Amino acid sequence: MQPLHDHWFNINRRQMLKGTAAGGLGFLGSTALSQLLASENAAASKQGAGLPGFPSFASKAKRVIYLYMEGAPSQLDTFDYKPGLQEMFDKELPASVRGSQRLTGMTANQTRFPIAPSIFGFSKYANQQDGLWVSDLLKHTGSMAGEICVVKSMMTEQINHGPGVTFMQTGHQLPGRPSIGAWLSYGLGSTNADLPSFVVMISQGRGQMQALFSHLWGAGFLPGEHQGVQFRAAADPVLFLNDPKGMRRDDRRKVLDMIADLNRREAENNGDSEVLARIAQYEMAYRMQASVPELTDFKNETEATLEMYGPAVRKPGTYAYNCLMARRMAERGVRFIQLYHRGWDHHGSVVKDLPMQCQDVDQAQAALLKDLRQRGLLDETLVVWGGEFGRTVYCQGKLTASQYGRDHHPRCFSAWLAGGGIKGGISYGQTDDFSYNIVEKPVSAHDLHATMLHCLGIDHTRLTYKTQGLDMRLTGVEPSKVLKEILA
Repeated sequence: MQPLHDHWFNINRRQMLKGTAAGGLGFLGSTALSQLLASENAAASKQGAGLPGFPSFASKAKRVIYLYMEGAPSQLDTFDYKPGLQEMFDKELPASVRGSQRLTGMTANQTRFPIAPSIFGFSKYANQQDGLWVSDLLKHTGSMAGEICVVKSMMTEQINHGPGVTFMQTGHQLPGRPSIGAWLSYGLGSTNADLPSFVVMISQGRGQMQALFSHLWGAGFLPGEHQGVQFRAAADPVLFLNDPKGMRRDDRRKVLDMIADLNRREAENNGDSEVLARIAQYEMAYRMQASVPELTDFKNETEATLEMYGPAVRKPGTYAYNCLMARRMAERGVRFIQLYHRGWDHHGSVVKDLPMQCQDVDQAQAALLKDLRQRGLLDETLVVWGGEFGRTVYCQGKLTASQYGRDHHPRCFSAWLAGGGIKGGISYGQTDDFSYNIVEKPVSAHDLHATMLHCLGIDHTRLTYKTQGLDMRLTGVEPSKVLKEILA
């Protein structure tokens, strides 16, 4: 029964009109079919142009660089400064603060919930309003505080990494939905025909790491050409990009033309849009054979620029290297640049592991902001930094004066945005004295997504795709808001 089901499921307008043309509607069916084919061919010729009417209003940002800290950084040790906790070391977190909130299986059976103040110092940066407090582990980032808006009141319902990361990246906790990069590629298209509109790069941290899955940068139900293309830390940054040994480039062109012809015939017969997406991906790969080597060659970067990003910038696969690559992609018009940095899952040793993680990212991400600013790119590039949830104020496991761990905490965490239509030097939202509950201006993942889309000139309620009879969108059906107070 399955083949028959698949046959009927794939029937589309083209097949219906083709059948009616042969079956008796004659001239009417043939004319309709030819018009449909012409419109599809015209759409294919405009591939990369995005949807008609998008952006729907004047935008500040043209692209996004999303610095995703996979594993969930501790807000208490980075951006949510709580000096009053120092006097509460090892005291029990009041039950009234915890309330009935969910706990993970890792701490649900603890008999005590001792308060663990951050042992790291904080410094105040920027002059607007009350300024920003940033951990001394992130001094380079703090030096760029005038460009940054810290959102202290992020919240989510997800308490475990898998659904938490998936929700932040796709707007839904279950795999299968399009990622935010795929939505932007679909809605706005590409501005560089020789590079993908959506690129993903991954760097390894030095703490406990969670798995990363390709559905986080997948296209879901959108056409397949909008999925993210992963660049690797290898001699061949993109798998299967180079020609087989002995094949000349003009021979490759002939092979691709022949395969494209066969794929078009197949698409006409079975109505599968993914076959057309395959043609687009083959063509992109052919163009990338020339563009990627130039992109990854740093020989034209000045020594001053390389030194600004730090010594790790010379090693492919590091966060510093990926940050410089992100700037180079931004220059070349890549629409959505996703950097994942793993290793932020600090259950056992915040004191040991967090400084190493911050050392990996601090100088490089500050250099990225500075580099974009001095090249005139920051005002049109939205930079976003954050993870899937926050960390508990109470210690997981044994607490000492020099050692503590923190469990997952979805009810409040911090993220920051810069450039691309965002006010710098400010914070948004507020948590309680324990960084456990939000007391002012809660922000959901969908609110963050709506704000990102707004900066790119998109009304999040209008960016939709019809599938299974529903108009689906990144921000779901529940009300979501644009954070207008943080917009420049």
